[in-house]
Amino acid sequence: MIHFPAVMGVLNVTPDSFSDGGKYLDPGRALEHAVEMQESGADIIDIGGESSRPVGARAVPAAEELRRLLPVLRRLDGHLRVPWSIDTRKAEVARVAIEHGAAMVNDVTALSYDSSMARLAARSGSAVVLMHMRGSAEDHMRYARYRNVVIAVTGYLAARARFAIRAGIHASRIIIDPGIGFAKTTQHNLALLAALPALCGLGYPVLVGTSRKTFIRRIAGESPREIEFGTAATDALAVAAGASIVRVHDPGAARAAIRMAAAMKGRD
Repeated sequence: MIHFPAVMGVLNVTPDSFSDGGKYLDPGRALEHAVEMQESGADIIDIGGESSRPVGARAVPAAEELRRLLPVLRRLDGHLRVPWSIDTRKAEVARVAIEHGAAMVNDVTALSYDSSMARLAARSGSAVVLMHMRGSAEDHMRYARYRNVVIAVTGYLAARARFAIRAGIHASRIIIDPGIGFAKTTQHNLALLAALPALCGLGYPVLVGTSRKTFIRRIAGESPREIEFGTAATDALAVAAGASIVRVHDPGAARAAIRMAAAMKGRD
């Protein structure tokens, strides 16, 4: 059982993720980092084997994704006290992860990439994160054009949640994510963060992932400390606006920020 608001720690088992690609390809180092994030305050660990970086992401086949992930997944048992999720758009990868204990499927395509994903999630009873994105993981920034980004994202996520429910996924297992940075400009990201109460009004827990993204760097600065503080600011404001989960690379800073925000809003 996850108590909201919660911190989701990012573990990229990839060579090309935008922030930490290649750092945790070694299974032992990946496990060590997962435990470090848990001890720093992560309530969930989100593990992914395919990058969805805004520029230059390359699709990898399920076999390669599993080759990267399996050595890590096999080491998790007995080391994590917190639940973990699998960040994938492929049902084959999600199925293997669920067999190894994943409690959640974090799908950047909101169950639209793989027609088997919704059925798998329904059968397994796993929670699902439905994220907004236009285009694909390889080219989504080409589609960062909207008449009204808030209306577009809110409508899309409401529709994908209805799809998930029709597929047999219980509404209580659905989490929505506005997809900050995915087919979004800086102004789009800021508009969505300002509109989080409307997204929360859809009735599902909202996940927000701003950590280390380009718009943070542009606004807060490029140094590691500026990026960390800028991310923590968005985490606190997101929770104050009603978000249930923040997805971050630095769980310690996020934990302190959301604890204060939740206390000030009476959500602790």
